[in-house]
Amino acid sequence: MSHLRRGHPLWYAYVLHRVSGLLLALFLPVHFWVLSRALTAPQDLDAFLSFTDYTPVKIAEWGLVFLLSVHFFGGMRLLVLELTPWQPWQKGWAAAAVACSFFLSTTFFLQAI
Repeated sequence: MSHLRRGHPLWYAYVLHRVSGLLLALFLPVHFWVLSRALTAPQDLDAFLSFTDYTPVKIAEWGLVFLLSVHFFGGMRLLVLELTPWQPWQKGWAAAAVACSFFLSTTFFLQAI
């Protein structure tokens, strides 16, 4: 069972999936608070939206989109692991998931700046 050792590429995929899920869960209360501003205090929402024009915020948005996409593709990888027997090519799928996530989040970032 060499695919269960730490340091194996799929172990890193597991850690990345867990960390991205945790960080997304921590982001959700902030997201809901900002959405509530649209209903209760539209002027506060406008101020917050002007804050999002700063470059560091756009970089943070890139990170958020990366986390979301890496978590999505990591979940798809887990579904493949659950539904098929272990094959060595599954390591390549983990790398492809990270590559697709980086591509999607960078495309989002380039559109935002």
